[in-house]
Amino acid sequence: MKVALIQMNSGADKPANLEQARSLIEDVVRHERPDWICLPEVFDFMGGSRAQKHAAAEELPGGQAYTMMANLARHHGVFIHAGSMLEKIAGDDRLGNTTIVFDREGKERARYRKIHMFDITAPDGAQYNESAAFKPGDAVATYDCEGVTVGCSICYDLRFPDLFQALALRGAEMIALPAAFTLQTGKDHWEVLIRARAIETEAYFCASAQTGTHMQGSESRATWGHSMIVDPWGHVTASASDGVGWVAGRVDPARVRKVRAMIPVAKHKVRID
Repeated sequence: MKVALIQMNSGADKPANLEQARSLIEDVVRHERPDWICLPEVFDFMGGSRAQKHAAAEELPGGQAYTMMANLARHHGVFIHAGSMLEKIAGDDRLGNTTIVFDREGKERARYRKIHMFDITAPDGAQYNESAAFKPGDAVATYDCEGVTVGCSICYDLRFPDLFQALALRGAEMIALPAAFTLQTGKDHWEVLIRARAIETEAYFCASAQTGTHMQGSESRATWGHSMIVDPWGHVTASASDGVGWVAGRVDPARVRKVRAMIPVAKHKVRID
């Protein structure tokens, strides 16, 4: 299966973000003809004020970003793992940070809401309080992509191996990680954690990232980029740099089976209380 990762520099201009996503999808389809495309976290709207986030959010299904991704998937006959988008949640003033997956006919195949909230203080003192604006999800999600089981995760989820073990137990052979990793954490932790999760689960890891700077209110914040594909042995098989664009590669289920046969960690697990 041929896969492609879209790397974006989204900001607080939703129409511009959607046009950037559309252009990159059409470019990679034209050059690579992938079977599966993954966008980064919050590809539709990043930064801005709380009020701007709410104005940009959509009720799912429906809305501009949702409809555009469904139409692109159907028009190009490709699976689109639509990174994540801002979701309005009835009865809650917080939003969902939500992945929607569309199949080759443009039909919704899976949905996942980010579970782990990025509430941290960065090395430069910048504070991130994601739980104030976003409601965490509570369900693990996988789906079938023409014989390949794909597991869903988003950005900060990467630091919680239990989630990926749960995905592996559900048969995930490939794990998607749309992300907007900060520059400071990304330069030290991004590749290390992705390769570790791939090795632990013995699954392919496809991580699509935001890159460059965006405005969070009056503060400029930077993301790391470096979208990458990692195989079940932990090898980086394709990687982007730090600009807007895309990277493509292949996922081979036979490689997953071979690695799991050589080191059958799933059979060797011991419950530790």
